[in-house]
Amino acid sequence: MVRQVIDLSMTVGPSMQVFPRVARPIIAQVESHRQFAENIGATKYGEEWLTAHCVVVQGDHVGTHMDTLRHMREDAGGAESIPIEYCFGNGVRLDFRHKEPGSIITVEDIEKAQQEIGYEIQERDIVLIWTGAGEYNQEDRYHTDHCGMSAEATRYLIEKGVRVMGCDAPTFDPPVWAMFEKKKFWEAHKVMLTHEYYHIENMMNFEKLPGATGFYLSVFPIKWEGSTGAAVRAAAIVL
Repeated sequence: MVRQVIDLSMTVGPSMQVFPRVARPIIAQVESHRQFAENIGATKYGEEWLTAHCVVVQGDHVGTHMDTLRHMREDAGGAESIPIEYCFGNGVRLDFRHKEPGSIITVEDIEKAQQEIGYEIQERDIVLIWTGAGEYNQEDRYHTDHCGMSAEATRYLIEKGVRVMGCDAPTFDPPVWAMFEKKKFWEAHKVMLTHEYYHIENMMNFEKLPGATGFYLSVFPIKWEGSTGAAVRAAAIVL
């Protein structure tokens, strides 16, 4: 059986776009291949070229990542507590590229998007919120030109049995400027205070998916203990 695998993850590097007040990652090679061979003492046995390794320093909300409940709750666990069974399932892509930058996705928007694709969201589906921002995630406008989820729309999906959602934007909510304009701050994030759900930010390549449905999603986070988020190598699998 031939499978198509579509990478939905950002490349992590020192020049990437990161959310305001989040430090860019540092990736540095500690020793060269020759230095490692020499420093470990293998050169006296004729080995002049052995393994190299890097030090990687990054925040838990850099690049494609999943927010944990600890992101909003002091008493919650980190990525180690995310149920692994939530992280693989049927994918559903809902298209909101027509929404104006800064606008809020409502329950009515979700219902209309389902009607347009002829599919009703099922329990444990992994739902992708397609804002279009992932197509320019190396530009400054990535942080300003996207819509975002409302608390009501987020709860609507949770009530349908969805536990993991993802977006191709730097935040699941509208951009920071819109939150200040509306005086509504991280409303979708705050749903975590009362409901168990996990969202993925900084995804990409939604336009490469075969359609709104017909693919699986693999979105396993790194098992970082006590973290408020965790890096994800997100991929769609098309059978």
